[in-house]
Amino acid sequence: MILGRTLAIYFSARFFKSILGLFLLAAVLIFLFDVLELVRRGGDQEGFTVVRVALISILRVPLLLEQVIPFAVLFGSILAFVTLSRALELVVARASGISVWQFAAPAVVVGLIIGTLSVVAYNPLAVWLQHRSDEAAAGLFGSEQSFLLQTTQDVWVRQDGLDGESVLLAKQLLDGGTRLLDVTIFAFDKEGSFKERVEAATARLGDQIWFLEDVTVYTTERDPQQYGRYEVSTYLTATEVRESIGSPESISFWSLPRFIELARNAGLPAYRYTLQYQTLLARPLLLTAMIIIAAAVSLRVSRFGGLGSMILGGIVAGFVLYVLSELAKDFGGAGIVPPIVAAWAPGIFGVLMGLTILLKQEDG
Repeated sequence: MILGRTLAIYFSARFFKSILGLFLLAAVLIFLFDVLELVRRGGDQEGFTVVRVALISILRVPLLLEQVIPFAVLFGSILAFVTLSRALELVVARASGISVWQFAAPAVVVGLIIGTLSVVAYNPLAVWLQHRSDEAAAGLFGSEQSFLLQTTQDVWVRQDGLDGESVLLAKQLLDGGTRLLDVTIFAFDKEGSFKERVEAATARLGDQIWFLEDVTVYTTERDPQQYGRYEVSTYLTATEVRESIGSPESISFWSLPRFIELARNAGLPAYRYTLQYQTLLARPLLLTAMIIIAAAVSLRVSRFGGLGSMILGGIVAGFVLYVLSELAKDFGGAGIVPPIVAAWAPGIFGVLMGLTILLKQEDG
């Protein structure tokens, strides 16, 4: 029996509502916890207001929620399957000759649509909002900003310049690697001897030079000196800075291919950014895997009951895929395995696992 158009639309709407409901619930919870954390850490900082912190959190929550999308699809699909089963709608559908593959098809279509839209539209919007959040938070959290905003890591970057080598640390990266916040530079002369330590509130990358503002210079020969502006030579480019300090998640889906090409042309490894690009491309497949797994763990409930076993099965399946994804990400980001393999393997594994369980349940 072929699933009718009206019934397919009805099932699709039920799945979409369940997934959207869990996604919005997760958004509210993340926002509340995020605001509380920002208030706790920034409450005594100059320029702090509750409205400003709430705005920062609202702007950065969408990017944080990207990690929740697969789990919202998994548990939303489980909820939809169980709700349809308890209302006897799936029972009636199966009694009329509709197979599990047919009533799961609308859910898979919904997953593919959500996955595609989350990549081509939601991700670029979330990254743009994250950049606005970074700008709104600039200077508010001081040295803790990188921890709070989670857009960069404390990475020491070695650079060379006309005046000699130096080592740079920045707490936050803005404007594609051309502007840094909370910068520390250890400078050495051409003979390799330590010359000075430079601490600056901001640094802007020009043509082979860092333009620093609000600077304190420490040397072994005199007391600390304050400067409104200061310059440090460098051969680094914006691409090299972003590759060393920036996070792949801070680049939108549409900008990743161009950045990967720039990194490769500069002779830099682009494993992390290639992995991020392939991971986004593979997201529709991963969401499809989540829906098939949800059907596998929910089908037995519709026949034999056992809500606790269903929830446990869904959690275990989600945990397995999460661990596999993280391991693949670590291997792919380090260049141990090809990024394309690391990105697509979790989705392929999830689909095969779900199909195997469904085939066993349906056909023995």
